[in-house]
Amino acid sequence: MKLPLEIIFRGMTRSEAIEASIQGHVGRLEKFHDRVMSCRVMVEQSHRHHHHGNLYHVRVDLKMPGRELVVSREPGAHHEHEDINVTIRDAFDAARRRLEDHARRSRGDVKSHAPRGQIAGA
Repeated sequence: MKLPLEIIFRGMTRSEAIEASIQGHVGRLEKFHDRVMSCRVMVEQSHRHHHHGNLYHVRVDLKMPGRELVVSREPGAHHEHEDINVTIRDAFDAARRRLEDHARRSRGDVKSHAPRGQIAGA
């Protein structure tokens, strides 16, 4: 992993296993866009729903020249975010999609649609 990474834990103790998981996800993100300058990941444990278990919130901030992408995964209504690994995976999947879209737009690879009333290939 080449880019600077900052991991912040809120409402929970620091975990080497969670840090290793995040580092792996960040390493995979670098493959999708080579101009990411830094990454900050905030992992927060919510204590509001004790009768259902603790829910997690993960926020990923990516800085690139002239742009910042922020992806946030809030606890879901179906409590799928009671598992920290699922929450991290969902946040980084969304970050990957946003990076891919950004890279596509930067290259000018934008889909063009046929004008209305015309059928493509006709």
